[in-house]
Amino acid sequence: MSSRSRLIRSQMLYEGRVVRLKLDDVIEPGGVRATREVVAHPGSVVVMPCLADGRVVLVRQFRHAVGRSLWELVAGSLKSGERALPAARRELLEETGYRARTFRLLLRFFPSPGFLSEEMHLVQAHDLTLAKAQPEEDERIEVGRFSRPELSRMIASGTIRDGKTLIGLLWLLGRGMEALWRRRDNS
Repeated sequence: MSSRSRLIRSQMLYEGRVVRLKLDDVIEPGGVRATREVVAHPGSVVVMPCLADGRVVLVRQFRHAVGRSLWELVAGSLKSGERALPAARRELLEETGYRARTFRLLLRFFPSPGFLSEEMHLVQAHDLTLAKAQPEEDERIEVGRFSRPELSRMIASGTIRDGKTLIGLLWLLGRGMEALWRRRDNS
């Protein structure tokens, strides 16, 4: 039994500014032959800006695909050949007006690997200073700063529903709980 997949044929159905839609005829590991619809995406960066007082910066913007405005972590697509940390620096300034002295890659994940090739890079930003936001022409962004208890309530109430934001904030809140548990265990 092969552990590799083999592409038999790939047909480009659509090519847009950010994504491409392909129809791939493949033989998957184990010999399964299938036709798969694949949304090809260059990848993206997700930035979790953390202020010195512990609050996290989120942005709120209208998302046409779901028909509502959402609170989210800063995020954007990688440009051709761009790496995650330079993209994080660019997106943070563009969407919030903040610059960060320190960036740390936390996680890499696939948000929906059943049909989407996008890999997201979750980056934490520290040592922030406020400059002037530089949103793109079609962006209307509200910036908010939230404490960890506020973020916990927003998650529990369903106010935060964006997947990448849930992953980042649950990682952050879980790390805080981990530190509390370590302190309790050492007492």
